[in-house]
Amino acid sequence: MAKQEEVILLDFWASMYGMKVRIALAEKGVSYEYREEDLTDKSQLLLEMNPIHKKIPVLIHNGKPICESNIIFEYIDEVWKDKAPLLPSDTYGRARARFLVDFIEKVYHNGRILVYKAKGEEHETARKEFIDTLKLIEGELGDKPYFGGESFGYVDASLIPFYAWLQAYETFGELNVEQDCPKLIGWAKRCFQNKESVSNVLPESLKIVAFVQQVRNIFGVGE
Repeated sequence: MAKQEEVILLDFWASMYGMKVRIALAEKGVSYEYREEDLTDKSQLLLEMNPIHKKIPVLIHNGKPICESNIIFEYIDEVWKDKAPLLPSDTYGRARARFLVDFIEKVYHNGRILVYKAKGEEHETARKEFIDTLKLIEGELGDKPYFGGESFGYVDASLIPFYAWLQAYETFGELNVEQDCPKLIGWAKRCFQNKESVSNVLPESLKIVAFVQQVRNIFGVGE
């Protein structure tokens, strides 16, 4: 197994992409050095480790950078094999999980519009698509405890960061997600209550709301 002391994560506390990676590391029991990035003044290390996109998160393992959260997640799952796998063991299951995780990116995209755009047609479109996407994802969950069945895995870890942002989505997007997607919120609460990897990683929702309001103020987003 790789030396745990040679694992560094360049990240930003409010990033849902970063949360996903931190959850994966926690699930695998990997010790790592966390380095918080100022996204308005990116470190030289970040620029060197991810010169193409210059984005977080970046996992540095034994001096070698791995970029993009989905790639990092699968890397973690493959390298630290002493703990239960986070991706399904069968080929179709892995393909299906990757498909769903790719679809979850729509939640992230429309969520950003909800919290950072002024009211208007674009906001209303994002609001509808946000709920419609969550309903489709809820249909994939069905009555299962987790998306993979009885065990927490890749899809769960990829979607659960939205729960930290839920209050911000509802506040600035004028939504009631639990009313529209009760099973999905039930799943989110279950993840938070049953998985320390989730509860220890997700920041407090009010902290996210305050962060979003600060960004909105900076960019002059109207109420």
